[in-house]
Amino acid sequence: MDENTRYQVLRNDEDQYSLWPVDVEVPAGWQPVGKEGTEEECSSYVDEVWTDMRPRSLRERMENRENTEV
Repeated sequence: MDENTRYQVLRNDEDQYSLWPVDVEVPAGWQPVGKEGTEEECSSYVDEVWTDMRPRSLRERMENRENTEV
C-alpha cells in the first residue's frame, strides 16, 4: 500500500480491530465501525478505542468467573 491509500477501521465479533483499505471488500466476520482516513488517523483511532486487547469471549469468561467467586 502507498501513502495515498485510504483505510477504514473494522471490528470483528470478538471486539478486535483492524485497518483495511476502503477499496477492498471487507472480509467475512468483520464490520466497518465508521472511521475512515489515513493509516495514521485510523491507527490513532484504534489506539483510543481498543484499550483491552483480550478477545470479548475471554473478557466475558473472566468476568463471569469473578462474579461467581464473590
